[in-house]
Amino acid sequence: MQLRNPKITQDSRTLTAKSCEIETNIILLVAAGPAPFAHAPHGAALVQRLARAGRTLGDAKPFVIDLPSTMGSRLATAAVTPALSSFELLTLARQLVAAHTAHRLPKRLAIACLGLAPAEAERACEAVVTATLSAAFALPDYKSHREKSPRLEEIRIYGHRDPTGYRRSLAEASGNNLARWLTALPPNELTPGRYRRQVAQLARRYGWTTTFLDQKKLRARGAGAFLAVAQGSPEADAGIVRLRYRPRRKTTKPPLALVGKGICFDTGGTNLKTARHMHGMHEDMEGSAVALGTLLALTELKVDFPVDCWLALAQNHIGPKAYKQNDVVTAANGTTIEVVHTDAEGRMVLADTLYFASQQRPRLIVDYATLTGACVGALSTRLSGALTNRVEFIPVLIAAGWASGERVWPFPLETDFEKALKSDVADIKQCTLESDADHILAAVFLRKFIAHDTPWVHIDLSAGNHKGGLAHIPTAITGFGVRFTLNLLFDQQLWA
Repeated sequence: MQLRNPKITQDSRTLTAKSCEIETNIILLVAAGPAPFAHAPHGAALVQRLARAGRTLGDAKPFVIDLPSTMGSRLATAAVTPALSSFELLTLARQLVAAHTAHRLPKRLAIACLGLAPAEAERACEAVVTATLSAAFALPDYKSHREKSPRLEEIRIYGHRDPTGYRRSLAEASGNNLARWLTALPPNELTPGRYRRQVAQLARRYGWTTTFLDQKKLRARGAGAFLAVAQGSPEADAGIVRLRYRPRRKTTKPPLALVGKGICFDTGGTNLKTARHMHGMHEDMEGSAVALGTLLALTELKVDFPVDCWLALAQNHIGPKAYKQNDVVTAANGTTIEVVHTDAEGRMVLADTLYFASQQRPRLIVDYATLTGACVGALSTRLSGALTNRVEFIPVLIAAGWASGERVWPFPLETDFEKALKSDVADIKQCTLESDADHILAAVFLRKFIAHDTPWVHIDLSAGNHKGGLAHIPTAITGFGVRFTLNLLFDQQLWA
């Protein structure tokens, strides 16, 4: 796993014809208007070829040509307007980058701004840098015969300068790339035990303190909800990993808690999935990968507050010891749970993990989980669901989604939903057998395990996999959540 990002160099001067003689791959971002190429190098040729193609630059689609330079430079260009939403701008950026990376990565990619106001140049460059960092990252590939692709070594920016050197974009990309890489690993390569070894390597590299609650320790703590899922596995490698980042300067601030569902493969248990629905279930650990990627991004940014990351790692196997319908188990907080459907395993492992996390009295818990098909049914795979026990967070969550381009939509957590989970034999049902807003019922169930009324945000990752990519991400596996969370914490000032 290589998480090294390309180098970014910046030149506040505009792109010139001379520059085009040394740059083989160029993305040109221009202002919309009657003469977008009036001051562009090879502007006359650009205007002529655009007219010949019957195109304008007002349609938010890239125009790709080979410049009449000695290098034969490839140029992809598009107009940027303030009317473009963050999602639209990131999508456009992905398309611009794909014009240069779809077949073979160049060693260097130039990004140039022309005629854009400073705010628009900043926004547009950040989007293209973000899309480039995603496209340049290679996911696991097990083909025996594959052409070795060169690395993108440098991103060179003309006509705009970011004073931070795109520090946050680089950190976000590292976190997202980690999340996508882990999620893409096949299930025989990422069992809970192997996952822990990956985490241990990262912990050594980034200085995180690690604690592992194995099944013996979980039994001692009464974590019956988690153990019910784990008991079907032939290997006793399941457990809860806790990682701790602490800033260099000592602080008494309570931590941010990141919690992730890490089901490394989900058969559905005794309620066995069909082949169609079981295919891809190695991605059911994406929530844990997003939590880990967010921790990595915050670590690279050297935030001044503590962060705890809790990973609920297990597999939902079928076998003679697997849990089954109508079992009654007791969670770590003493709540008895009637098992209704063994394919609702995610909320079981999260129940105990959220309880342990909230016992530490963090300032905020954010959990991530590929939890319910109901959320996909409600939103498709274009957005993810968001639920919270703080109604005042709802507009903040929406704003973070629109601003980051990782869009979320909130759902209610009204008390009358609790009636659906009333059990005749236990304190609560795990779920229902009806199609009754299961994404909401899952969050209602999880809320039962939040101790001390800790502020809590639950992200149901319905957009964790979107065919053809989503926003700036070029792969079906999106790693959705890292960029959203950083926007939520910093830009929406949920952590202010």
